Amino acid sequence: MKAFKYVIYREGTYYVSQCLNIDIASCGDTIEEAISNLKDAVELYFRNEPKKKLSAFHDIGETLIGEAKIYA
Repeated sequence: MKAFKYVIYREGTYYVSQCLNIDIASCGDTIEEAISNLKDAVELYFRNEPKKKLSAFHDIGETLIGEAKIYA
């Protein structure tokens, strides 16, 4: 079993769920649906060639989500 970390953000009318350990994302109409869909996507990703794909998985310690402004 692997634990993964994710971030949820709103994009239009959907909630987007982004895995931080590997490059996988999903979405849903609700936060709960976005999380459930992301769990399914991560499980499907590892279903084929799990050992090879586990090497792409990187552990993430403590996390902090921030926001900053730039002038562009």
